Amino acid sequence: MRGFFQAHEAVVLLVASTLSLLLLAYMVFVFGRFLLYWGGSAHAFRHNRPAEPGDPASFHWHLVIPCRDEEAVIEQTLARLRAACPGAHLWVVDDDSEDATRALVLAAAERDRDVHLVQRRRPQARIGKGAALNAAYREVSAWLPPGTDRARVVIGVVDADGRLAPDALPQVANAHAMGRPDTGAVQIGVRMRNAEDPRPRPDRGRLGNAFARALVRMQDIEFQAGNAGMQLLRRRTGSVGLGGNGQFVRLTALDSLAGEAGTPWPERALLEDYESGLELRLAGWRLTHVHETNVSQEGLVSTRRFLTQRTRWAQGNLQCLRYTGRVLRSKEYGPGGKAEVLYTFLQPLAAVALVVLTPVSIGISFATRVFYPGDAAGFEERFGPLMAVAFLLAALPLVLWGLTYRRLVTPDRSWLTGLLWGLLFWLFTYHLFVVGTRAAVRLLRGRNGWAKTRRNAETIAAGAPTALEA
Repeated sequence: MRGFFQAHEAVVLLVASTLSLLLLAYMVFVFGRFLLYWGGSAHAFRHNRPAEPGDPASFHWHLVIPCRDEEAVIEQTLARLRAACPGAHLWVVDDDSEDATRALVLAAAERDRDVHLVQRRRPQARIGKGAALNAAYREVSAWLPPGTDRARVVIGVVDADGRLAPDALPQVANAHAMGRPDTGAVQIGVRMRNAEDPRPRPDRGRLGNAFARALVRMQDIEFQAGNAGMQLLRRRTGSVGLGGNGQFVRLTALDSLAGEAGTPWPERALLEDYESGLELRLAGWRLTHVHETNVSQEGLVSTRRFLTQRTRWAQGNLQCLRYTGRVLRSKEYGPGGKAEVLYTFLQPLAAVALVVLTPVSIGISFATRVFYPGDAAGFEERFGPLMAVAFLLAALPLVLWGLTYRRLVTPDRSWLTGLLWGLLFWLFTYHLFVVGTRAAVRLLRGRNGWAKTRRNAETIAAGAPTALEA
């Protein structure tokens, strides 16, 4: 082996140098686009101007709660939604649950005539959240009295463990959100309500609970700081993304996508929420984000469940690549919106590429150091500082999100705590490389099943995922 390298020294060095420079250039490009995106998000976050609440009485509210084996949380969810939204109709979609979900909802409906059950059965059931939401859309449409002004009907989507803030509906109705007739959908903020729980895992000891607390806190920072800045940037670029919890859609906007089959939400998608937002924007509807209110949910305390959830999200993101041509050709997206959408689409691919290229880079560096130590030392002397600076620049924005979160959400905590959270948040983001790779492998193997993320209160898995057709 050494003889080969010595005999072909010039060629080997040229190839090694070229590959190393290409890898370095790619890493700088990835870090650069990340810094640019973060800069825009941070600026939008700092300069957000809250809007005055609107009049929720101007609209008819129908809140849809998709459920699949949710007996652990559904009663409490319905009670809290009724308290926060006393005039809203609550539509629970039971996706052929194997537990007591249906019975609990029927009992609630007997006490409250504005609670409705949408019952689904296999084989139509358990094929994804989009299909469940479409069933609710058809039920609501059929229930509405003739002559209803459908532009004043708003359908909200709330997770089975979701809790809307008391000011959610007034904020969604504000003059910059549903108060504008061209607004098709509104996404509100999301927070983790168990971020202050001292024992999120009662079944575990001190170390297990410390890890679970940190995992939940990172999810809260992610949503209340990083994702909030991202959505406020998207509000500027006209590319706001809809989430599975806390989205509100005007019924006429859904009508424009429904077609004869009555399916406004994509049924064969792992990110039906984000894809529905793309479809609405491509159809000419305005989407916006309201940062001043939120829906709360439980942050996941199990690493396995967390990775399952995020792998599904990453795979759904990869599925969205098929929208690239439509978005680039669309007149509804400006240059900033197109750039932002492409950044979102390519995030998992960028992560996978780094996962593949990093060991290649390490291998080239090791081989060069062994066989050509002088040349390796010269290369490292020239480009080593650049790599170190890129690494630090990639970490700094994530640390700053931790400090921002501390200042705005938990001002009673010390700045040192915020700094620690920021450092942990930086490490937390490396899960993107894991889930991006897992998602790519699943996609290549044709595994497109939609697996429900089990709640923290669940002790057993309830039903296997149903395979979706590719």
